[in-house]
Amino acid sequence: MWIVFESRDGSSTLLSERFGVTYHSKYGALQESAHVFIKEGLFYKCIAKKELKILEMGFGTGLNALLTQQKAGSIGLKIEYTAIEKYPVDQDVLEKLNYCEKLQMFNGNCFFKRLHECPWEEPVQLADYFAITKKKQSFEEITFESTFDLIYYDAFAPNIQPELWEAPILKKMYGALDKGGVLVTYCAKGDFKRTLKAIGFEVKTLKGPPGKREMIRAKKTE
Repeated sequence: MWIVFESRDGSSTLLSERFGVTYHSKYGALQESAHVFIKEGLFYKCIAKKELKILEMGFGTGLNALLTQQKAGSIGLKIEYTAIEKYPVDQDVLEKLNYCEKLQMFNGNCFFKRLHECPWEEPVQLADYFAITKKKQSFEEITFESTFDLIYYDAFAPNIQPELWEAPILKKMYGALDKGGVLVTYCAKGDFKRTLKAIGFEVKTLKGPPGKREMIRAKKTE
């Protein structure tokens, strides 16, 4: 169901045989996640707040959560992380990914392993500054009991799952954000930007990661 291969920056990614698409950019999995979600998302929000509630739509390999934990620990952030994933990756596949090696996390009790071994559907405190709740649900099914400061929108591309980039789901994302909250994603298609603006987001087109010209940061201003 998944094929492991090395992206151009040396970090692992997966090809989903179910959807026929890779989980990350072939130009660099780590580079893409660090640029889109950490630099333009986490670092943007932590200027004003040192405690953040993050929603990840598309948990996938767990790379975004791993990078978030690493950066939070180094700069003194407290994170409450909620991750949504309908198709969790099998453990034997995850063991083939080289993120801990690339990030020089050589401790035998690597956070990446603990991240994937913790149970679904319940909050788990993985560090004094990082708690996670993983939910095995589709984007269409999910409802939220609280709001978030930041959304990592990491669904498969619009040509693969177009329904996840249309108004019904994006309105749900708007409602899931606090005022001033932001959604960051690698996608910068014109139809997607127009839909975000129609919903009420303030949309900013930013420089994309290596191999991609642009990305989006959308802010809830009301």
